[in-house]
Amino acid sequence: MPRDLFGDVVHHEVRIGGRAWYSLPLTILVHAIVIAVAVIVPLLAVDELPGLPRAAAEFMAIAPPGPPPAPPRAPRAPRREAADVPAVNPHAAPLVAPAGIAPDNGLVPEPESSADAGVAGGLPGSIDGAGLGVQPEAPPPPPQPVAPLRITSDLRRPARIKDAMPVYPDIAMRARVAGVVVLEATIDAQGKVVNLRVLRSVPLLDQAAIDAVRQWEFTPTRLNGVAVPVVMTVTVNFALR
Repeated sequence: MPRDLFGDVVHHEVRIGGRAWYSLPLTILVHAIVIAVAVIVPLLAVDELPGLPRAAAEFMAIAPPGPPPAPPRAPRAPRREAADVPAVNPHAAPLVAPAGIAPDNGLVPEPESSADAGVAGGLPGSIDGAGLGVQPEAPPPPPQPVAPLRITSDLRRPARIKDAMPVYPDIAMRARVAGVVVLEATIDAQGKVVNLRVLRSVPLLDQAAIDAVRQWEFTPTRLNGVAVPVVMTVTVNFALR
């Protein structure tokens, strides 16, 4: 008889499997016992573990022995507390009267040199020493100017290096005045004319001669290699053409 395809759906009482009810718990218990034996038995073994193969031991680095332990530190000596020593001032008066007076040997102690020695409020720049402010020596004064030397046979006359021709005054030219004006010229160490004095005068020509000579320049006059000012006479000739 063919099986009804929809019979299982229609009938609610369906039997699943044909095994007994205790087969599943028994299977679980057996498996648990087998697993426990497989895990516990190796842990209870007392035999030595197999050694490393020789090839593996050659590649393992052997750690060098560590440094020897440091020697124990010596115990520190107990720190002694400094005894309180009262400060004694050597210049203070003694508390106990001396038994006698020592004889005087006649020696006078020298004063001690100190960086702070000197009179308070002393001169600035003074030298400290022995309690007195000593003023250092002043620099030498500048040399006094040399008085102009008069040209003589022993002193060479300076050469004129710059010339200026005098301008003939119109009034003297219309008056037909001519002559020679003699001047005394003071020349400084650089050869410049710094002072003039008329020695021989031509009234209408004196100022023209002075104006011309003031523009002259000379070579420096030297005495023993040093330039010095000099005094000499110069002449200015005025002639009608």
